[in-house]
Amino acid sequence: MIRIVVAEDQWAVRSGLVMILESAPDIEVVAEAGDGEEAVAAARRARPDVVLMDVRMPRKDGIAATRDLTGTGVDVLILTTFDLDEYVFGALRAGAAGFLLKNIEADELIEAVRVVARGEGMIAPAVTRRLIKEFAAVPGGRPDAGPSVSPAAVAELTPRERQVLACVGEGLSNQQVARRLCITETTTKTHVSRILAKLGLRSRVQAAIVAQELGEVG
Repeated sequence: MIRIVVAEDQWAVRSGLVMILESAPDIEVVAEAGDGEEAVAAARRARPDVVLMDVRMPRKDGIAATRDLTGTGVDVLILTTFDLDEYVFGALRAGAAGFLLKNIEADELIEAVRVVARGEGMIAPAVTRRLIKEFAAVPGGRPDAGPSVSPAAVAELTPRERQVLACVGEGLSNQQVARRLCITETTTKTHVSRILAKLGLRSRVQAAIVAQELGEVG
């Protein structure tokens, strides 16, 4: 079973998310939280696999809560509406394992939780596109969303690693990457780990942003 904490300050929205997640036979909602402080406390107490984290919440926002959970072994999946971009960039710096838009379909939400629970990370293609658009709109260059990677650094990747990076930039899961490139999921995971290490990145999400920024995505 995948153990999950749902953190969302609006009761009706949180109830809907819980209902969707508990409809899956392999997902168990072990705790709910109405703000960031409750989310951190619940995660430390219940030790879930994933925290589904809203961004804007009282007392402590989702980004600060994500930062508090960094290094605890809990993966954070961010829910965002993209109306406050600095929160999204902050989540990148905090090392969130994935991003979803709040208008996601029920089956996509369930699959995203499964992907993150497998340790793969998850970023919706629409999220990547919007992030890149916002990067371009910032006067003077990109916002501080994480390590800056030069084209020269990407050029040091092997041809296969660049193919995998391009797939990550499209928001594909390890399973989807493996299917497209005709390799195993284990090999895909190895490639992703090496890409992160070579480029000095903390998360798959940052790798997806880099792939988009540097034109690695076809």
